[in-house]
Amino acid sequence: MQPQPLATRTRAVLSAVAALGLAAALAACGSTDTGKPVGDGAKTAGGSAPAAPPSPTKASKVLKPTGPAAELKTVGQTGVGPILSTTLTGAKSGVTGKVWVWLPPEYNDPKYANTGFPVLTLYAGGQSAGYNTWTDNQLPIQAADVELTKQGKAHPFIMIMPVQNLNSSEATAMECADIPGQPKIGTWMAEDIPDFVRANFRTVKGRDGWAVMGASTGAFCSAKLALQHPDVFKAAVPIDGYFNPDSPLWKGHEQERLANSPDQLAAVGTADVRMLATAGQANTGEVKTVKAWVAKVKAPATVEYYEQPGGKHLTSDFKKMIPLTLEWLSKNVAGPESD
Repeated sequence: MQPQPLATRTRAVLSAVAALGLAAALAACGSTDTGKPVGDGAKTAGGSAPAAPPSPTKASKVLKPTGPAAELKTVGQTGVGPILSTTLTGAKSGVTGKVWVWLPPEYNDPKYANTGFPVLTLYAGGQSAGYNTWTDNQLPIQAADVELTKQGKAHPFIMIMPVQNLNSSEATAMECADIPGQPKIGTWMAEDIPDFVRANFRTVKGRDGWAVMGASTGAFCSAKLALQHPDVFKAAVPIDGYFNPDSPLWKGHEQERLANSPDQLAAVGTADVRMLATAGQANTGEVKTVKAWVAKVKAPATVEYYEQPGGKHLTSDFKKMIPLTLEWLSKNVAGPESD
């Protein structure tokens, strides 16, 4: 390699000196008067440093009561907490009816003050006008829930128990639906009651902590409402139910009747809900009805079938189903959530 001319070497040296000077100047711009580096949050001459990005926050899964608060009165005792009651006039339906409430012991425990609880709505058999069999010792689900919660087998549920009809005549059975020309009790159950719960109690946000269960006529209601409103309810347990609406009030309204039929709704395949359907083994007609319905259920809905050994269509046999159903529900809906 040929040596560079002197002029070329001189220019190279001067360039290096200039580069060193520029680097020193730049270094000085990044120092304080004491020689310490300027941090991201420190102020500099002529302005402020950019604000630090906000820390990511975890989205809360707890919905606090939104109000207005309802007037709830103690109307009974279970041995594991009182049964409360109110008369609810639905803003969306205009229907007025009784609703009973049971809160798990954890709900009023200061340790759970920032905890939202899952909700289980329970429908009775028969006409259930002015009563609900889940509120007394006929179906002692509250005591079972407390015991199973202690064992780690069930969630502590807020239990909501509404009437299903406005009078006890079978000729005016409303089948938890908005029958044309009749009070909109379907809207009352699917919209007004959940609104009432969210207004008054700490719950789990969204549908993941919401379930419905019922026996006999209540089974029909739980299956129908879950399939119609998968945005509200995640799971349903129809115990020994029927699935074809048969109220005399449907006369002249066949299209609407079919739209409220769990038989039809199960086959549509649009409801992403989880269900457990049961039948009493001793009731062969019921077994046939329930199995036929289970076979109609299409994805994304899922259904499990349980046949109660020796079971009959009796409240005493429904009572025996309580532990199994609570455990199944607790595996298929979200448990309590805390902030």
